[in-house]
Amino acid sequence: MQATMGQNHGIITGPSPFDSLPVDCISSIFSLTSPRDACVAASVSKTFESAVKSDSVWEKFLPSEYASLIPQYSRVFSSKKELYFALCDDPLIIEDGKMSFWLEKASGKRCIMLSPKEVTITWGSSPEYWQWISIPESRFKKIAELIDVCWFEIRGGMHTRYLSPGTRYSVYIVFKTKNGCPGLGDSPVDAEVGLVGHESSQKLIYFVGPRGRARRRDVMKPEAREDGWMEAELGQLYNDSCCDDISLSVVKNTPDWKSGLIIQGFEFRPAKTR
Repeated sequence: MQATMGQNHGIITGPSPFDSLPVDCISSIFSLTSPRDACVAASVSKTFESAVKSDSVWEKFLPSEYASLIPQYSRVFSSKKELYFALCDDPLIIEDGKMSFWLEKASGKRCIMLSPKEVTITWGSSPEYWQWISIPESRFKKIAELIDVCWFEIRGGMHTRYLSPGTRYSVYIVFKTKNGCPGLGDSPVDAEVGLVGHESSQKLIYFVGPRGRARRRDVMKPEAREDGWMEAELGQLYNDSCCDDISLSVVKNTPDWKSGLIIQGFEFRPAKTR
């Protein structure tokens, strides 16, 4: 395409039409994009860099309740941009310890980890079957450890108001295993997640995976996380209106005794685009 600005091998080298606009106007334009787009634009020119630094840009990327989250931090933020990246890198515990909350860095979409205290674990009430434990690397004060059970069933959920609207989410169980998770680790487990009253996403997952034989291709294998935990995707859902309830379940009903599973929580984060 022909242009009146100077060009060098297809790269525009002359002044940009944006340079004649007020910085506040450019900031307003970037506030309608995404955090990733704003950061890319800031690297293009000094004018864009100055506009992107504006609090008015980053306030649009922050959750509406951001002011109530600030007291949980032990420092003062010099800008809305600094606060934004703190909410991306340093998850907060909200709702009286029921959830962990943070933002996806590239998009600003909400992410949630649901505490195992907020789901129904039908392993019985005896400490010989399971127990609540505290470990330093967990986000929550108490998490669930499976000691020795036969009937394995977890059911729970939450409201979509905690998630970003118009967003497809992947849902994961975040866990660790001991001794290969006997009776459970190498056997497919039924997983289901979806909006109440709508069709659910159903999958089979491994907590470890079979040894000495090929994995079944129709079973989701777990993946290692950067924080030292493992995760397995339970399914996906689309949050359309923020007015629905979410249900999830992880079930394995076989006569084998099962042990060695430690559950930190259930994580909701924007699904990866392909």
